[in-house]
Amino acid sequence: MTPGSAAPAHGEPDQFALLRQRRFAPFFWTQFAGAANDNLFKFAFTVMVTYQLSVSWLPPSMAGIVIGALFILPFLLFSATSGQLTDKYEKTAMMRLVKNLEIGIMALAAWAFMVASVPVLLACVFLMGLHSTLFGPVKFAYLPQVLDERELTGGNGMVEMGTFVAILLGNVVGGLLVAIPQVGHASVAIACVALALLGRVVVQFVPRAPATDPDLAINWNPVSETWRNLRLAHGNIVVFRSMLGISWMWFFGAVFLSNFPAFAKEVLHGDEHVASLLLVVFSVGIGIGSLLCEKLSRRHVEIGLVPLGAIGMTVFAVDLYFASRGLPPHAGHTVGSFVAQPAHWRVMADLALLALFAGLYSVPMYALIQLRCAPTHRARIIAANNILNALFMIASAGVAAALLQAGFSIPQMFLIVGLANAVVAFYIFMLVPEYLLRFVAWVLSRLVYRYRVTGDDRIPTAGPAVLVANHVSFVDAVLLMAASPRPIRFVMDHRIFRVPLLGWVFRLAKAIPIAPQQEDPAAYQRAFDEAAQVLREGDLLGIFPEGGITRDGQLQPFKGGIMKILAQAHADGLQVPVLPMALTNLWGSYFSRIEKDGAMVRPFRRGVFNRVGLNVGHALPAPQVTPEQLHQRVGALLQAPG
Repeated sequence: MTPGSAAPAHGEPDQFALLRQRRFAPFFWTQFAGAANDNLFKFAFTVMVTYQLSVSWLPPSMAGIVIGALFILPFLLFSATSGQLTDKYEKTAMMRLVKNLEIGIMALAAWAFMVASVPVLLACVFLMGLHSTLFGPVKFAYLPQVLDERELTGGNGMVEMGTFVAILLGNVVGGLLVAIPQVGHASVAIACVALALLGRVVVQFVPRAPATDPDLAINWNPVSETWRNLRLAHGNIVVFRSMLGISWMWFFGAVFLSNFPAFAKEVLHGDEHVASLLLVVFSVGIGIGSLLCEKLSRRHVEIGLVPLGAIGMTVFAVDLYFASRGLPPHAGHTVGSFVAQPAHWRVMADLALLALFAGLYSVPMYALIQLRCAPTHRARIIAANNILNALFMIASAGVAAALLQAGFSIPQMFLIVGLANAVVAFYIFMLVPEYLLRFVAWVLSRLVYRYRVTGDDRIPTAGPAVLVANHVSFVDAVLLMAASPRPIRFVMDHRIFRVPLLGWVFRLAKAIPIAPQQEDPAAYQRAFDEAAQVLREGDLLGIFPEGGITRDGQLQPFKGGIMKILAQAHADGLQVPVLPMALTNLWGSYFSRIEKDGAMVRPFRRGVFNRVGLNVGHALPAPQVTPEQLHQRVGALLQAPG
């Protein structure tokens, strides 16, 4: 919990409740107004130079590309500097500075719209890119300062949803205003300045968010600082590879977004309004997917949704290729005639679902980066992520252009990118198995069982701790993974590693095998050495002190291994809390040993979606722990409602 943030109300308010709270609502509407203004300005300018003006040195076919490139360029040049500024200075002051800058830029742009000065408007595009470059690290570094772990996914989902709605509204309003006869340019000028002023008014209500590294010495060299930030991010390999995963998502999404106009015209035989409809469908899909993240994650940072999102992105990108093949030729669909064709509904469904799964993919990754970064350099890591995003988007434009030049059709390009997404996602998940493990845990706890967790807010989000639970089934460890916001390293009976599939899962989770001391003294000691190292590194250690899976459904006596673990932690200078936990109603399920012929022989003996649970108790200080007391606590939790 961070200073100044209100305690989350578990089980009650969802992410929309944040819009009634001062720590989030003014920030949300500041971000919304800025994103809307960016896109209103850019789209109105693009329409103006494409349809209304004749500029010999900026042909209409190049206008969108030039404007897009100018907007992205500041991300490459200034992201490293903006990350440092955000870490060094108070974040609310940074937001107000950025909004003051936006007012000045939009005032200049308003004059340029009135006199139709294309060079000045191009300069304003670059400056608005600078505005967004400065705001990006502030945006993602502010959230983890005012939201706790249980709110972070919902907060990010709201911001992602709001951003895409703002982009959509900005494009639609910009296109409508600039097309108004005689007063179109003046209308755009007024709207841009009004939105900038509105953003400045709202940001005044954002509460203070203290600097995280006020003594930081600014390095003004963007090249060396970018390299340093990337190396800083690489120090946490999960964070760095998550940054690569997010950048790939921008590569993937840019291929679709940049080709909507051509796809609508050449493949779907629609007018420019059909292209706008595709953008609406895509934006709504992203918004719904972003909002679903909190519901599907049960108010945790649930990176198990990332593989689910990747699967959906590939499935619907591939189906979009098949849905867009063989559509009958047409002189030119309006929106009305386009939606009247049943075949086009499949295309729109594919786009909506593709975008929805992209939301499921990206929001948990952003939340994970925010959660796992050290607060002192969080903004610099986010700045490095923005640089990678920009590079991947530029690469996306290059690859798309190369494919089209090579003679591939737009649907074929969507197919290639969809298949490439499967390959890239699999590669990332093999490099960072935590994503796959969380996906397995998410599937088991939601699609195999109806899993209810009580007291999961007691699991610490930082620092070492020992989690102690009863041992009822072969999947106990996976269910505990599903309840924890952080990875858990388990000490487990070496024989469970021989179980097909589950053994692979536990090896992937870097579980620590332990054998009886009489059977294998070296393996026994090695397990305790590894357990001590887990706690020294500040991670969670999970143990099942009964020593094996129960064969009668009753809680067995606890062995003394926990005392040896705590003694070593004490020798290492650590006072490690111990959390008792109780898995409930698992006895008799498919993965337990209730069957006389062995476990896992009658899959549906209890039907599907069995109700199971986990009750988490209050932590015990290490000096107060004994095996008998832990046994008593776990036994009491087994009887507790939950």
